[in-house]
Amino acid sequence: MAGIGTATARLDGPAKVAGAAQYGSDAPFANAVYAMLVTSTIAKGRITSIDERGARAIQGVIDIFTWKNIGTIVPGKTLSDDGYMGTSIAPLASAQILHDGQIVAVVVGDTLEAAQDGASRLAIRYAEETPSATFGAAGTEQVAGSAASKRHEDPQIGDAAAAFAGAPVKVDVRYATSTEHHNPIELFTTACAWNGPKLTVWESSQNMWGAKNGLAAQLQMSPDDIHFLSPFVGGAFGSRGSLTQRTALVALAARKIGRPVNLMTTRGQGFTIATYRAETEHHLKLGASRDGKLVSLSHEGWEVTSRPDNYMVAGTDASTRVYACPNIWSKVWIVHADRNTPGFMRSPPETPYIYALECAMDELSYGLGMDPVELRRINNTQVEPIKHLPYSSRSLVECFDVAAKSFGWSRRDPRPGSMRDGDWLIGWGTATSLYPSQFAPATARVTLYPDGSAKVQTATHEIGNGVFTVCALVVADRLGVDPGRVRVEVGDSSLPPAPVAGGSNSTASVSMVVAKACDDILEKKRNGAGGVIEAYAQNIPHGAPPDGIDELYQGHSKIVGGTHGKDHIYFAFGAQFVEVRVHSMTREIRVPRALGAFAAGTIVNPKTARSQLMGGMIWGISAALHEQTQIDPRAARYVNKDLAEYLIPVNADVPDIEVILVPETDRIVNPLGIKGIGELGNVGMSAAVANAVFHATGIRVREIPIRLENLLT
Repeated sequence: MAGIGTATARLDGPAKVAGAAQYGSDAPFANAVYAMLVTSTIAKGRITSIDERGARAIQGVIDIFTWKNIGTIVPGKTLSDDGYMGTSIAPLASAQILHDGQIVAVVVGDTLEAAQDGASRLAIRYAEETPSATFGAAGTEQVAGSAASKRHEDPQIGDAAAAFAGAPVKVDVRYATSTEHHNPIELFTTACAWNGPKLTVWESSQNMWGAKNGLAAQLQMSPDDIHFLSPFVGGAFGSRGSLTQRTALVALAARKIGRPVNLMTTRGQGFTIATYRAETEHHLKLGASRDGKLVSLSHEGWEVTSRPDNYMVAGTDASTRVYACPNIWSKVWIVHADRNTPGFMRSPPETPYIYALECAMDELSYGLGMDPVELRRINNTQVEPIKHLPYSSRSLVECFDVAAKSFGWSRRDPRPGSMRDGDWLIGWGTATSLYPSQFAPATARVTLYPDGSAKVQTATHEIGNGVFTVCALVVADRLGVDPGRVRVEVGDSSLPPAPVAGGSNSTASVSMVVAKACDDILEKKRNGAGGVIEAYAQNIPHGAPPDGIDELYQGHSKIVGGTHGKDHIYFAFGAQFVEVRVHSMTREIRVPRALGAFAAGTIVNPKTARSQLMGGMIWGISAALHEQTQIDPRAARYVNKDLAEYLIPVNADVPDIEVILVPETDRIVNPLGIKGIGELGNVGMSAAVANAVFHATGIRVREIPIRLENLLT
């Protein structure tokens, strides 16, 4: 019988292919009207007047909502402050403008075309002030992460400065990463319908119990009166992990109009009404002895955030724990600018911070005259260097061994610019991948029927992670039921709550509680139960607070694991290898092949796991060579808010991706030995690409994305 570890095709695949899967944008409300947002054309200032006459003259326009007539909406705390919101900037709260693309009006029409036309004819005048766009701009405010958040820590041990001063081999370099935006295929839509005091919301979400409770707080009503639905999610990557301010606007508009309201946003509005990955800067100082052992590691990072919010990812929590080193110093700063608030984006801390570290390690390998793989082997450790705790498991060297052999790394000529194929310069690069293994309290209900079928109910989220199939495989494993006969219900806030689908915790958290419910069913059968047998289970993982389930019902996911264990440190590891080809004359960059080997404990479904890891690797290539949100430094505005100019790779850009799953048994991380993989695949890949570009050309580009103009020197 198929079960955990069986490569299984997605059970929800046929519904998606046939167009039968319903997403948040597919709200089935009858008699619905349509809403369009109007967003600001300045980044800082105030609205001085709104002329609605042209918009109200459009046939079919029903109403226009602005800060003057929308009513009271409680802004709400951000996730960083134990709230629910992605930003504290509440639209339509006043005439003040805090960032470009801030919501300034909602136009409702009886057709989508009427709403669009009315929105385009709304005349708004502003008193504009000079905004601060990004690093180095006048008017920005730099704040230490430790001052911005009491929970933030800058990992440190020993005397890094003194050790660096005495190190015989040193690297002292700066790196930068660009702004990136979520561009899921499904736009950021919301539909709301009232039935007396009861509110139904259709909106793609990664955290519907958080959204339900957060919206209730905003509207000052009971969460029991809100029903949130998100059966499938058409792409998220972190952008739907928090509640956005648009949801409350649609709910109030529906209440005032007395009909269901469908909000249809544009691609460009998604750049400013939702979150994004902010640009970062890094200062790395590595000191090593002649044999390659690190004696000093310093990592200082800067991140952009909005004017009012203290959001930060603070990735030194990971970068300071990758390698053995007796002297470590780190510091994170946030820079307040006139921008919308950033947020979670696939491996938020690790992607930019590990990029900087792994590029610096590559530079150190050249300073030592040492193979980059050997340098990482020499500095491998089974004991984390800050807290001196053992890893629950760490198979990094095994990943490098398997990946290097499969990639053919031994054939690499280490001299930059030495490998060619006609007019093409060939470069091979490598980097470490890692991601904290995390889990959270969760609940689920499992029902076993006399005909041998079963049902799983839990308010987790299908964001492309294959949770339908994962749940079915766990039930098959525990109860001996054919996976095809397991009906999985998710994406509904009336179901038992599950944690946010973020931090790669879902498979571990949900699998553990589903397994627990199955075990309860088996116990009931042993005690003579027959017929329909149902079990509701709660699971609080090791290290989670005792009130974790109570907090879950209030929409708070108490995620534990990673670096926060008291007895162990929990991480999954991998090794990334990539080949690039750079044309010697045009400097066009191609990536003909990439290979990643990953060790992540128990793999519930190897088929979908490979897909997840492959997607992450492709995103890493995208970050290294393609993705960049361009910012007008004078106006603090994004200038490429579409998929024509916001570059992402297509099939021709990524012809050969190989994923190797390295077997790993971890009996400490959790009872099923599961580590998350959704974000592991893209960590380190951008560094591997950058390192390969240097190997091909001898030109070290320390800011991504790397474009051909960077190589024309």
